[in-house]
Amino acid sequence: MEASTQPSASPATASTVSPAAAAIEPAAVANDPNPIVAADDDDHDSLADTESVATESTASLAESITEYRRIHGRTYTQKADYWGPNDEQQNEGLDLAHYWETLLLGDKLFLSPLGNGPLKVLDLGTGTGIWAIDFADEFPSSEVTGVDISPIQPGWVPPNCKFQIDDVEQPWTWTPDFDFIHLRHMEACISNWSAFYKQIYDHLKPGGYFEMKDFDIEFRSQAYRDSLPEDHVYRRWGKIFFEAANRLGKSMDQSRGGHKIADAMRDAGFVDIVEKSWPVPIGGWPKDPTLKEVGICNLEFHDQSLEGFSMFLLTQVMDWDSISAGVFVAEARRALKDPKLQTVIYLRNVYGRKPKGSS
Repeated sequence: MEASTQPSASPATASTVSPAAAAIEPAAVANDPNPIVAADDDDHDSLADTESVATESTASLAESITEYRRIHGRTYTQKADYWGPNDEQQNEGLDLAHYWETLLLGDKLFLSPLGNGPLKVLDLGTGTGIWAIDFADEFPSSEVTGVDISPIQPGWVPPNCKFQIDDVEQPWTWTPDFDFIHLRHMEACISNWSAFYKQIYDHLKPGGYFEMKDFDIEFRSQAYRDSLPEDHVYRRWGKIFFEAANRLGKSMDQSRGGHKIADAMRDAGFVDIVEKSWPVPIGGWPKDPTLKEVGICNLEFHDQSLEGFSMFLLTQVMDWDSISAGVFVAEARRALKDPKLQTVIYLRNVYGRKPKGSS
């Protein structure tokens, strides 16, 4: 298996955050620290039609696992401090995000230079299981385990893929012999990231890789940059949800830029750490055809999922009433649909290796 390459259509920044990282960098990346997505001048006043790309998932598990909480018409797992719904609407959004994210990465499921041979793989927070299934299909000699707290994965899966229902914040019972551990979009899901990274490190084979993808949850206007007024919904959005995560005890501080994820991974023992960052468009305003499709799907994803991301944190954590929360979400959705703002959200991909010869 060869290392994944940087998608040429997507401007990115990369940080080599350990001395040896250059030796395993999959491809050269742009040096511009603030890359700009080129807007389509001929199409900035309209949004292309979006077709939802999603799959339904079912599972047959014990009744105790499927006894969900119902809050404001959405269903949630029984874990009281988990904010994300697990209903069909949210699950379709997860699959749609998988589509545009894979497209952004040049049809790659990962960027770590894993090498050849069968791999034992663990996908943390697998959600609908779509990443684990795609990996198992692409690499049939590998053994893939996806884990999540909700039984929302399909019943029919490749023979080399299996799913387990478990809370990854609890002590792990898996054997410490994984070649690759993958995680994406568990923002505001982990109470102690330092301990979590250490647990991941301890369950890798020497020479194994860990890779994670993480959103900076703040929406940014590429067109207006720092000239947006302080009361603009984008300015308020980030402040409110960072505070909500802190109140929940699930800090998102590592998502706020810099090299906090890479630094925490280094503290856990990882080496050869490589960090990449992309401004991902929301909406069909980019000129580049690949980024246009990414943006259209990303807008559909946010339009469908924003309520699910928000309502629990706003009403159950921040103590807003449901009407005020709904108005705030609607304001954000309107802004995301405004092509003149040229909205982007930053995606970070960080991977590192457990040293060979380590225990």
